[in-house]
Amino acid sequence: MTATILTPATYNFSAYMIYLPVVLILTVTVSQFLFKNSKTFMMDIFHQKQDIAMATNSLFKIGFYLLNIGFALCIIELYRIETVESLVVSLSEKIGKFSIYLGIMMFLNLLLFLKGRRHASHKTNP
Repeated sequence: MTATILTPATYNFSAYMIYLPVVLILTVTVSQFLFKNSKTFMMDIFHQKQDIAMATNSLFKIGFYLLNIGFALCIIELYRIETVESLVVSLSEKIGKFSIYLGIMMFLNLLLFLKGRRHASHKTNP
């Protein structure tokens, strides 16, 4: 039986292999929920014109993906990880901060939808 020796490079590689799928799945999941529920806002903003509302919603979704996945890749650097404990702590900190960022982005999008809906209702009801 041979013992596997884990080196800091192995821990770092493992951290990246865990971090990338987690942030991608988080981004896609949040995006799906946000844009599934934003269709109502888009229909109100564009006065029930479904083709414009759905096209705009799709463009927002692509922008959300690009912005958040780009940010996740920009902050990917993990410092030298030498133990399993530091691997767990580093990943928790990095994924936690990304989750907070993603939550802020989601609320900013929601505020944008609410503002657009309010603006559209004032235009029709002066």
